[in-house]
Amino acid sequence: MGRAFQNRKESMAKTAGMKTKLYSKYGKEIYVCAKNGGIDPDGNLSLRRMIDKAKKDQVPGHVIDKAIEKAKGGSGEDYVAARYEGFGPGNTMVIVDCLTDNNNRTYGDVRTCFNKAKSKIGAQGAVSHLFDHVAVFAFQSDDEEAVLEALMMEDIDVSEIENEDGMITVMVPPNEFHQAKTALESNFEGINFEMDEITFLPQMTTEISGDEKEMFEKLVDMLNDCEDVQNVYHNAEFV
Repeated sequence: MGRAFQNRKESMAKTAGMKTKLYSKYGKEIYVCAKNGGIDPDGNLSLRRMIDKAKKDQVPGHVIDKAIEKAKGGSGEDYVAARYEGFGPGNTMVIVDCLTDNNNRTYGDVRTCFNKAKSKIGAQGAVSHLFDHVAVFAFQSDDEEAVLEALMMEDIDVSEIENEDGMITVMVPPNEFHQAKTALESNFEGINFEMDEITFLPQMTTEISGDEKEMFEKLVDMLNDCEDVQNVYHNAEFV
């Protein structure tokens, strides 16, 4: 799991891209969460998670507030989630999550990125069955048993837990994200999460290097530049 966590950290850093893209990404996701579930974070756990995540990535408060106000005002924008899957250079596997108000435009943009990187976009489910959709928490601790006990006491289904060089990584089902985070914060005062999010982790990685690595990075960069792309997940491991 440690290697998968590191791969995901690298993917997250690349996905974030420039600040303008980062702010736009969070603004859109916060808007959708607020519009669909209400503007009160105490009653809308998805909105609370997204706000916490945005603050952790140092998104300014005015960006968050503007998105919530936009939802409160009943803006006419109507975004829907879209997921595309495909095969990148070196037979790597890629999942692209989007929020769009025009599926045809978004699909065309994503397909163009795959084509230019000599890659192939696939059908729905082409690669996602080879990823685990999980909530992941990573934080500094050396007491794996105490962490496991705290979660089990709340009847949380711990899929996997690992202690690697003082870094605890825990995986739980996505629908238990908030319950697990609350349990950890309640039992471990001052806990600082290196990672706390719902993500896709590959069940196996594919090593790439040289020209394949260069072309893969081109694919990810182009996808990140697409207006509607929110997250890119993959199983590539650079060697």
